[in-house]
Amino acid sequence: MKRVLTIAGSDSGGGAGIQADLKTFCAFGVFGMCAVTSVTAQNTCQVKAVFDLPPDMVSSQIEVVMSDIGVDAVKIGMLSNSVIIQAVAHTFDKYPVEKLVIDPVMIAKSGDRLIKEEAVTTLVENLFPRALLVTPNLDEASLLSGLAVRSLEDMKTAAQKIKELGPRFVLVKGGHLPGEELVDVLFDGQKFFLYPGKRVFTKNTHGTGCSYSSAIASLLAWEKSVPEAVKEAREYMSLLVVHSLSLGKGHGPVNHLAPVFLKEGLDPQVGGRLW
Repeated sequence: MKRVLTIAGSDSGGGAGIQADLKTFCAFGVFGMCAVTSVTAQNTCQVKAVFDLPPDMVSSQIEVVMSDIGVDAVKIGMLSNSVIIQAVAHTFDKYPVEKLVIDPVMIAKSGDRLIKEEAVTTLVENLFPRALLVTPNLDEASLLSGLAVRSLEDMKTAAQKIKELGPRFVLVKGGHLPGEELVDVLFDGQKFFLYPGKRVFTKNTHGTGCSYSSAIASLLAWEKSVPEAVKEAREYMSLLVVHSLSLGKGHGPVNHLAPVFLKEGLDPQVGGRLW
């Protein structure tokens, strides 16, 4: 069985963070493992509190997994401060990762900031050069590139600038652009790959970024190329959003097992036993 590790924060509401990652890993039939970086008290409306774990505890979680079980791919999500980022980077010095996907989580769906300002530079300098792929949304791409990303051409320019920071591939996600069509832009340093799709008009999109990057990491573990993995992950995400869940009073979560429920003839809004 393929093995995928997520290094990310915990979402007590279950829609994003390591909870979303592990659900996604399950949907793709890989063995999921986690190293928790921060514990958040969060629901569909807000991030009420954040507690960052000590950096040596973050490192220990990664080391014990990699030294024993091993990994075929790693996804990185919320790394809220510089010392945690440096701890993760030092661990990768001991245990290099070939297929590393970084989702540069900076702001929650609720608008709450999830990374300290000075930590952005640390993230870029210490981890971006190790990444096979980074997956910023428009706000994150704007911050990382220094541009106001408001169009498809802006997305391409931002991808080029972010590529200069070290990753082998950059995926700029277009979900925050207005309009009925969504386009994600993948750049490999020479060629752009465009992934268009129809927008699903729903407020229930909590966890999309986490789930998307985890789906890509899972497919990379299954030996897909980066362009292939993005294409299949994008198709998976479309189903998750179409069948997203109206839970809570704010941005409800996507439905990570919707494709599995559909295959078994079950209503994705209801779920049910599959055995």
